[in-house]
Amino acid sequence: MEKSKKSKKSKVWKYWREYKWSNVFEMLKNMKEKPKQCTERCDGKVVVITGATSGIGYYTAKKYASMGARVITINRSKEKSEALVRDIEREFGVKIEYFLADLSSLKDIYKAAEFLSCLKEPIDVLIHNAGVYLDKRTLTVDGLETNFVVHYLAPFIINYHLLEKYKKDKKGRIILVSSEGYRFAVWGLNLDDLQFEKVRYTGLKAYGSAKLAQILTMHIFADLLKPYNVTINAMHPGMVRTNTGRDNSALYRWFKKTFIDSISQTPEISAQALYYLGVSKEVENITDKFFHLTKIEELAPPAKDMEEAKKLWDLTLKMIDSFGLGVKKSVDFVGSDGCA
Repeated sequence: MEKSKKSKKSKVWKYWREYKWSNVFEMLKNMKEKPKQCTERCDGKVVVITGATSGIGYYTAKKYASMGARVITINRSKEKSEALVRDIEREFGVKIEYFLADLSSLKDIYKAAEFLSCLKEPIDVLIHNAGVYLDKRTLTVDGLETNFVVHYLAPFIINYHLLEKYKKDKKGRIILVSSEGYRFAVWGLNLDDLQFEKVRYTGLKAYGSAKLAQILTMHIFADLLKPYNVTINAMHPGMVRTNTGRDNSALYRWFKKTFIDSISQTPEISAQALYYLGVSKEVENITDKFFHLTKIEELAPPAKDMEEAKKLWDLTLKMIDSFGLGVKKSVDFVGSDGCA
């Protein structure tokens, strides 16, 4: 505990010197801007979207389908997935596929990763959109904190498992639906307590920490994938109305509906930005950036700490290994992909 306190004090001092008011003003300015538009079609491109049965994912699936993509969604509800299929087929006359997986379950995350790695076609765009917001600490079936799993571990495991496929296909864009909420982890991550077992849990801190972890390891994925013409970027989807937080207390749901939703925009604005980032030639060679919708934004100091990123990366691999998921330890592994 004493070691953890000293570590936090050193981070506070380190990051305090690096914070700039201009960074905050830039974020506030970006909130007023509309996303850039991309009118180019994407006929035949394989686009994978997690959490596509409502909100941002739903409108993003519709956007890509309307422009000719072969859309594959990863969702936990069969009923909602089939409703999505009916909606898109009725509106655009195109096929859409889905794979069922609960991205709070390590077993299902691994199943989804295996499914994607066995696709014969290259994955042109992979959008990690699935998300939650919980005002009380909850544990997954594996005994892990839910925010941490859904926002961080799920994208990490899927991306890591796909490294061999990306090295073989030599193309692809990965987009992390992130959030300005990473700033809630003002003094960085507590690597000794990523599950909020020791310190007091709050929804904002847990959400911010998971999003910060996502961004930190994005830097390492970007370095690994760059030689293979694969980009990975994070984006803040704007302040939009979604179903996030529907499982929280009645007080939270009232506050969200009364105040947050009343000043939020439709998720279609996020879908426009995600289409631009996935298809536009203007960003095809841009990687390891944080976009506020479609504008590149400088990250806050904790999100640029590469020393912390490397520690988190190693810690995550050890955690995955401890659950026996079978994820390859070495990214230089060459051998059977395990697909039938």
